[in-house]
Amino acid sequence: MTSRMGEVRVKARLTNAVDEELVRRGVLSADQVRTYDADALVDTGAVRTVLPPEVVARLGLATRGQQLAEYADGRTEAVDVTGPVVVELEGRSTLEDALILGDEVLIGQTVLQKLDLFVDCQRRRLVPNPAHPDQAVTKVKLAYTLRSRSPKSPVGRRTSSAMSSTKP
Repeated sequence: MTSRMGEVRVKARLTNAVDEELVRRGVLSADQVRTYDADALVDTGAVRTVLPPEVVARLGLATRGQQLAEYADGRTEAVDVTGPVVVELEGRSTLEDALILGDEVLIGQTVLQKLDLFVDCQRRRLVPNPAHPDQAVTKVKLAYTLRSRSPKSPVGRRTSSAMSSTKP
């Protein structure tokens, strides 16, 4: 595909994540994993990744539901959502689901954030976050309880302080 002025295009490798898991379990051989190499458009205005129906079919991805999508012109439409797909860009990879529509692979903000990649508009390319050039780093915030100011315990699990104050 020819690149239009201002477009950022990248080589993206898409892999059926279920196939990868079946290889780990010994059910499939590695040569049976379905992959697709795409000349993908990086769309900084899109939140989600978009895959055309033909790519979804070639990857053998399941449809796991629908989501309401809003187009740039304000129209909304319920569109199908894929099962898990591995998206690899610039040597980094992440697990994603994607909206099924259109006629080209679009990479949205969720993938860029998970892979810790920035868009260099002047050079029309993706670059690693300069603060983390060697690997993607995901920012997280811990939830704190008002009383303890410590991270919340996993749901359904009591902390030792909670157990000691429990009366039979």
